[in-house]
Amino acid sequence: MSGFSLVDITIVQGPFYPIPPLLGGAIEKVWFDLGREFARRGHRVVHVSRRFRELAPREWIDGVKHVRVAGFSAPRSKVLYRILDLIYSARTLSVLPTAHVVVTNAIWLPILIRDSRYGALYVHVGRYPKKQMWLYRHATRLQTVSTAVAHAIARQSPGCAHKVRVIPYPVAHATEPAEVKNSWSGRGKTILYAGRIHPEKGLEILLKGFAQFIRSADTGWRLSIVGPWETSAGGGGKEYYERLRAISAPLDGKVDWAGPVFERQLLDGFYREASLFVYPSVAEVGESFGLAPLEAMSAGCPALVSALACFADYIADGETGFVFDHRSDDPAARLAEKLSQIVSEPAKLGRVAEEACRTASRFALPLVAEMFLDDFASLVNHRTTSVPLH
Repeated sequence: MSGFSLVDITIVQGPFYPIPPLLGGAIEKVWFDLGREFARRGHRVVHVSRRFRELAPREWIDGVKHVRVAGFSAPRSKVLYRILDLIYSARTLSVLPTAHVVVTNAIWLPILIRDSRYGALYVHVGRYPKKQMWLYRHATRLQTVSTAVAHAIARQSPGCAHKVRVIPYPVAHATEPAEVKNSWSGRGKTILYAGRIHPEKGLEILLKGFAQFIRSADTGWRLSIVGPWETSAGGGGKEYYERLRAISAPLDGKVDWAGPVFERQLLDGFYREASLFVYPSVAEVGESFGLAPLEAMSAGCPALVSALACFADYIADGETGFVFDHRSDDPAARLAEKLSQIVSEPAKLGRVAEEACRTASRFALPLVAEMFLDDFASLVNHRTTSVPLH
């Protein structure tokens, strides 16, 4: 950062997931890491989040002051979701400190913040916009994580386009490509999915496509599915989970249901054992970036993703990863075809794994933290907030 040596930063999470990210959550994990990185560089950071079980109302973690207010378990009802967010945002407003920048991750809080003493209002847009950005037109910055979402904001709310800045999600660490090359032969025939067990993640396509894939040849490949199905953790609920289990039942035990894994080292172990990560999201107006594929790539596991535009910032088909057409009349068949093509070229798969690592290194935590700090400094120093989309 140039021109400003110290920033007071407040980070506010939403009402449903605690910090540290004991229940998972990509956004929670990212901002927990970023807050600690900001503090490591000497900045003063206050992180506000949901009060949860054994976590103290106030404590210091790695130089970050944590303040926790009463929150809620995530409901299934979208209406109730917004009501609880409003209650939590009102509670949070009462504990906000004076700062240079306040980063928000709640729906209502940016609307409620009208006092400049809390700092430049920095709205993190972690989901695809649904024509609501005009509500935040008084914000100093609308920060999002992919070019696709940035263009959607500009298209839906042209008056806010000059406030948009694309800063991607970071990965905590990245494996060296040489290490991937040396260890590649030790990886098993495992295809991995890690994420929420939710309809928008395309898991029915994955299971049906995998079934077609293994029926086409005696490949010896297995599918491992990691993630929570409970609605309180962002999953699709028990009924949806049982439907998926019924689909996987005839597959001769080739599908492993590992359940939720929130501990970072354990999850990293899944990435390092698998030879391919599959993320068949169908969330056309929900997926904003897709952190899980990038995390897999950073561990040397190349990713096969659906053709959502948000993945194009870091995955090019056949180069840094693989893409299948989830919009076709038979997406499961297209996925099966892509799987067959990928595993038939093991040498290419290894080369893509190395290139995936190189790509993921561009999203390393220190580099992304520097992007944020430079942007914070530009706002605090009253430099222009107009950032062209790219």
